[in-house]
Amino acid sequence: MVQPHGPTPPEPVVADDAELEAAWSAQPERREATVPAESHGQRLDKVVVTMAGEFSRNHLQGLIEQGHVAVNGVVTVSPSRKVLAGQVIVVDLVPTAESRAFRPETLPIAVVFEDEHMLVVDKAVGMVVHPAAGNWSGTLLNALLAHHRGAAALPRAGIVHRLDKDTSGLMVVAKTLPALTALSREIAAREVHREYLAIVHGEVQPAQFSVDAPIGRDPQSRIRMAVVGSGKAARTDVQAIARAVGYSALRCRLHTGRTHQIRVHLASRGHPLVADALYGGKPALAMARQALHATRLGFDHPAGGRPMSFDAAPPADFASAWRNVLDEAKR
Repeated sequence: MVQPHGPTPPEPVVADDAELEAAWSAQPERREATVPAESHGQRLDKVVVTMAGEFSRNHLQGLIEQGHVAVNGVVTVSPSRKVLAGQVIVVDLVPTAESRAFRPETLPIAVVFEDEHMLVVDKAVGMVVHPAAGNWSGTLLNALLAHHRGAAALPRAGIVHRLDKDTSGLMVVAKTLPALTALSREIAAREVHREYLAIVHGEVQPAQFSVDAPIGRDPQSRIRMAVVGSGKAARTDVQAIARAVGYSALRCRLHTGRTHQIRVHLASRGHPLVADALYGGKPALAMARQALHATRLGFDHPAGGRPMSFDAAPPADFASAWRNVLDEAKR
């Protein structure tokens, strides 16, 4: 399925560090305090904040509701409960979801190429790249922390660019700080070649064009991006490979890497991706997720500068939908 242009990748190296694992799984810190006279009659959450001021009040309220706080030996789940002077409060300071997110997890990742400086992975559909609200585990970052020990010392575990959760395909990841710096500079200088396959609603015209339109946060929705005058410069080259009744199979090249760039640019032309509900696409061609796949990646090796190029065939759902469009276009 994956066709790298370059040396054969070595066997993956998985970090095995007992001390690190012990640190990740350590029991939460327990703090104990007696309610002073001046706090008599105050809310429990307010008193707990004075015991652990380095945490947000929201997080501490959550700990109370989850049963991690006891008053005089009795677990209390009501943040608004009034406490009395002389009562003993015990808090188990379970870390925030954010702090627990950056831990190694042995997860399957398709490594296309790897050496001591970097690796190229073929990200699976459904895998989130970086931990965030709603996805604090099971991410590519978690997998990288388990894959090689050096990832823990790098910002974002060496991740230099991202793919959306439901976009499949190729990503390059640094394994050293010099490689991270070099790859980041290549991306910033627009020297990394990135091509995607996309299936959209409608018959795209003309067969070849560019969308050069700035992208920023949609003023009507915090979770969407949009073409807005105050956005950052963004350019996508589009080539129609096949056009059938109601659908087009496209090859897209990124010149910039804005959030949701291809999705936004194509939707702005009236051609949302198939099954991309966020930007107006509807399920079709047996696709239940956005029809976008990062198929080609090219860049100069971060150590030595030799040209590197990789291709990855799309997963089964996308490949089937793509064939359907191509077959229909031939009729």
